[in-house]
Amino acid sequence: MNEMAKLERSEAQAGPGTARGAVRVADDKRLLRAAADVTRDHNTADARIYWADLLASAAVGYAGLAGAILLQPVGLAVVAAVVAVLALYRAGSFIHELTHIRHREVPGFRFGWNLIVGIPLLVPSFLYEGVHTLHHAKTRYGTVEDPEYLPLALMKPWTLPLFVVASMLAPVALLFRFAVLTPLSLLSPKLRTIVVERFSGLQINPLFRRRPAEGELARIWHWQEAAASLWAISLLAFVLSGIVPLRGFAIFLGIAAGVMLLNQIRTLVAHLWENDGAAMSVTAQYLDSVNVPPPSTLPALWAPVGLRYHGLHHLLPSVPYHALGKAHRRLCAELGADSVYHASSHRGLMPLVARLAASSWRGGRSS
Repeated sequence: MNEMAKLERSEAQAGPGTARGAVRVADDKRLLRAAADVTRDHNTADARIYWADLLASAAVGYAGLAGAILLQPVGLAVVAAVVAVLALYRAGSFIHELTHIRHREVPGFRFGWNLIVGIPLLVPSFLYEGVHTLHHAKTRYGTVEDPEYLPLALMKPWTLPLFVVASMLAPVALLFRFAVLTPLSLLSPKLRTIVVERFSGLQINPLFRRRPAEGELARIWHWQEAAASLWAISLLAFVLSGIVPLRGFAIFLGIAAGVMLLNQIRTLVAHLWENDGAAMSVTAQYLDSVNVPPPSTLPALWAPVGLRYHGLHHLLPSVPYHALGKAHRRLCAELGADSVYHASSHRGLMPLVARLAASSWRGGRSS
């Protein structure tokens, strides 16, 4: 019996009335062994690729931002804004790599990314470092302790558009967080606790509460938060004094909102979101995650920097983004067409959105 048949049988044994998220899938040892072999061969980050990709993406993004502000023909300004959103989104996506790479392999990259992207866009990496790793913890994924998981497929249908639209308010929320809450929290221990627990992580689980950082991460947190706060306060001061025109500031916020919206749409299809809160096997976590491999081409825009292989990333979190394509091709060759590995591959964005919407509609009506 092949691996796909085993998976189908495990789903059937769940019984009538059982939510899909409650289905228990045993670990596929053949898959995990193959993944471990690939990790040994493809786990070194190439600093040249990281720096070249980041610098090129940021340069194109900021040039697009400047064009959106300065170009007079509306059509050209709109094109420049679209370019800015796509390029800055790609540059910003390296925050995900910062949580996984061995920094000695790409020296200075964390500092450089924060200086070029994180601080200017008010998403310093401390908001993700120390949070995203919890999402990869084997016993936390898909549970209430996972900061990056919501059972969207099992929730009310109206949660999906709210989930997407709310992201567009993120730039204003981040501006308020760093320009207002950060300095005020230094005067109030109670407010500081709230800021640390609830407003110091790029999380989607509203029940998650972050703990104060310790050691090296605490030092990183402090300088990044201070820099982001100074930048946010200065930006508002420049706008209020007229140094930065209100129109340019509004365009900046609009492009930042576009980046956040695109990221939220990608997040919407990063997983199937079908787990009901119980602990899952590694194979089950993989199957709840999404790969959108070639021949699809558009994922290069909406799931850049290796995010099109998000399911594979959950199997191989230490493999750098530029090696995930090679790892995918090798696993496809080694495991064969009957492997459960292929069950996590999907055709594109719209089929995934349609699947999630249909699951949410069924789950919402039955709850």
